[in-house]
Amino acid sequence: MSDTGTKPVKKYPAIHLQAGRQRRVMHGHPWVYSNEVQMDNTAKAVPPGSPVRLLDPGGTPLGIYTFNPHTLIAARHLSGDPATVVDHAFIAGRLRRAVELRDRLFSRPFYRVVHAEADGLPGLIVDRFDDVVTVQANSVFMDRRIDDILAAIDEVMAPRAVILRNDSTQRALEGLTEETRLAKGEIDGPIRLEENGVTFFANPLDGQKTGWFYDQRDNRAFIASLAKGGRAIDFFSYNGGFGIQCAVAGATQVIAVDRSALALENATRAAEANGVADRFEARKADAFQELERLNAAGETFQVVVADPPAFVKSKKDLAVGCRAYRKMARLAAKITAPGGYLLCGSCSHNVDPPTFAEQVARGLTDAGRSGRILRSAGAGPDHPVHPHLPESAYLKAIVLQLD
Repeated sequence: MSDTGTKPVKKYPAIHLQAGRQRRVMHGHPWVYSNEVQMDNTAKAVPPGSPVRLLDPGGTPLGIYTFNPHTLIAARHLSGDPATVVDHAFIAGRLRRAVELRDRLFSRPFYRVVHAEADGLPGLIVDRFDDVVTVQANSVFMDRRIDDILAAIDEVMAPRAVILRNDSTQRALEGLTEETRLAKGEIDGPIRLEENGVTFFANPLDGQKTGWFYDQRDNRAFIASLAKGGRAIDFFSYNGGFGIQCAVAGATQVIAVDRSALALENATRAAEANGVADRFEARKADAFQELERLNAAGETFQVVVADPPAFVKSKKDLAVGCRAYRKMARLAAKITAPGGYLLCGSCSHNVDPPTFAEQVARGLTDAGRSGRILRSAGAGPDHPVHPHLPESAYLKAIVLQLD
């Protein structure tokens, strides 16, 4: 079905692929790199962020794409229908489709609404906290259509508040400045959210990313199911996502370790809201330093969670980052009790699953531990992956039982 209905065809600028460079795109990959485009004067003159008609070397239309002649990823797929008109109705339609999927997946309105390419809106991230929505536009195309995006959000979800979290490093690659601002409504302190039936608090205006990491939802539920009757410790805990769920599931003691006092305040508030404050401790510390201290003290835990921020933010950091993951796994394994459970996480998209699994395995060997992998998983279903863009499956979580 066309995205345009009965609308007249709008003539967007035509961009041609170079001869012999069309195969990857024609097989479904949603990105076109600058060295695959005939970057002639006409292409260079297209304003960044414009919709274009992408044509194969012979002139056959391949669909409508976003275009930026100044970036490595020059074009991003929007629609296979060359008659598509990219307007408010187009954006609202994609958003409505994304919301309908999440509402089928989840019974409560706490989820990632739009996950970029996989939801047909490349460069756009939208998270929902019931009646509060956060938006991140990571491309010139989306940044220039922010008014249409906000109008579509109002039309489809009618939130009381909308926050623009346009402070990601990806924006610099598109020549965009960073900003965080309240686009609609008011926010007075942390907002309340729910995950797996547990109450949490987040700061979408000044917390990390969009304020919460919904991607670990399923992995949190799994590790929490193993925590009953034992001690658990959550390193890089942020707002307490893993730790609080372990406490609610019956852990006898939970320690959340993070360097952010604000995040630990949210975790403590969540412990109180869920009636587990008597079994919860917020510990402000550097995770690696605390791991070293606990190793020296000989402490052990039934459940150990180590889910850090990205250690590898670019390919040049790969070697250093891999050593950090190996060290993290070694130190965390040493404080995991025999028969206990260890979760190691990575959100570095530059580290593929086999490489991450190798570093975790090496860390176990360094610690003199053995065991078995119980679960190796990525993000939850509200973070879908485009079938031709496996590199967007950035999240990795490995759960082991150690001997």
